[in-house]
Amino acid sequence: MNLAERLRPIVAALAVLAAGAVAARAEEANDYPTAARAEYVYGCMKANGETRQSIEQCSCSIDVVASIVPYERYVTAETALSMSQVRGNLGVQFRTSEQANAAVNDLRRAQAEAEVRCF
Repeated sequence: MNLAERLRPIVAALAVLAAGAVAARAEEANDYPTAARAEYVYGCMKANGETRQSIEQCSCSIDVVASIVPYERYVTAETALSMSQVRGNLGVQFRTSEQANAAVNDLRRAQAEAEVRCF
């Protein structure tokens, strides 16, 4: 058995492992559900004009945000932003929570990066 024949199974195994790693990274980068991405783009377009250019920019923006902020953190930030608008004790809890504020700050930094890259 020559060297090439001995290395063939090793190379094949490495190729399978590499493909798995690439697929895992793609899933991590694309862990936002389609509905969440669509909702973000819709809101972004409402804020930036409903043009073809805004579709491109807003789609780019959610891709940048998704590459920086994990989906769970995004949900926390969106919930905190929404609930902080509620009057009374419930809203105060979201406005004063360190965890909520940290998630909102992470989202805002990601959106600022998206603004630089996409707009």
